Amino acid sequence: MAQFVDWDLAAATAGALGKSGPRVSYAEATEVVGDLRRLTDEAAGHVAEYTGLRAQVAHPPVRVVDRRDWAATNIAGLREVITPLVSRLSGDKQPGALTEAIGSRLTGVQAGTVLAYLSGRVLGQYEVFSADPGQLLLVAPNIVEVERKLAADPRDFRLWVCLHEVTHRTQFTAVPWMRAYFLGEVQAFVDASQGGEHLLERLRRGVATLSDAIKDPESRASVLDIVQTPGQRAVLDRLTALMTLLEGHAEFVMDGVGPEVIPSVERIRAGFNRRREAGNPLEKAIRRLLGVEVKMRQYAEGRKFVHGVVERVGMAGFNRIFSSPLTLPRLEELGDPDAWVARVHGPAGPLPTA
Repeated sequence: MAQFVDWDLAAATAGALGKSGPRVSYAEATEVVGDLRRLTDEAAGHVAEYTGLRAQVAHPPVRVVDRRDWAATNIAGLREVITPLVSRLSGDKQPGALTEAIGSRLTGVQAGTVLAYLSGRVLGQYEVFSADPGQLLLVAPNIVEVERKLAADPRDFRLWVCLHEVTHRTQFTAVPWMRAYFLGEVQAFVDASQGGEHLLERLRRGVATLSDAIKDPESRASVLDIVQTPGQRAVLDRLTALMTLLEGHAEFVMDGVGPEVIPSVERIRAGFNRRREAGNPLEKAIRRLLGVEVKMRQYAEGRKFVHGVVERVGMAGFNRIFSSPLTLPRLEELGDPDAWVARVHGPAGPLPTA
């Protein structure tokens, strides 16, 4: 079977290049892990009460990880998804000796370089590739590092992060079809390509672009260069709408719950927003190429959309959005909550409840 990425080399590269975490004693590290596990459970109760969403499928407990473990978990997840896709695209043809010897190893180093960079910035993630329905990861050294930089109250900041990430877990466990829908759209993106061999080459260029950006902040290339067909753009529009909804919903929930349970939430939010906007030129270039800049816009645009819908039809009316893939917002509806309400609830809005 074709080897697109040397995954073992990617993991080794990510581990070797990843930044070391903040200095903590063994006792401090143990305390942080226990605190994050406890606060995850507390956040789950707050999220369920605020949203009215309840898990419909069992999920594993939160995993509190370090940077190396985060990278390794994501590599394992990507391997589960990408390897079958590459096999199908290549028709299970064996790669040439040069491709096997150089191409997959080069891509492995590049992928590991990207994940090493991200492993130092991600606070938490609901990872859906490696297991069904997914697993919640909290990156302890990054959480401690940021709370120290913000001079935030540790308990308040950790709960604040947990509220956001638990909301993502809730989205996938309270809506059992969500993971299959997301992975199906990834498959649809591949299916919409103009020939498997060409897509593999574009994917290689996309990984190389990200890796090069870490070394060259003057790069003007974009990972969106791999999106070339109308079919791929249509899938990307649906994925963009979905991710904007999920990120905006998480922001809306954490801002809705926060003032009730986190005394210093306003100070945390203000400091964190400044952190998002700051960064040296290299970091800004990498954020743009990795799509982090897009993600930052998704937080604001998605939250505004969710707020607009809840304002019009209430939380129960908003939750109709998770009824099926057909009730998810279209890309053009994200800036027009009235359009979504009219399409899903009808022109008169939601029916009154008994």
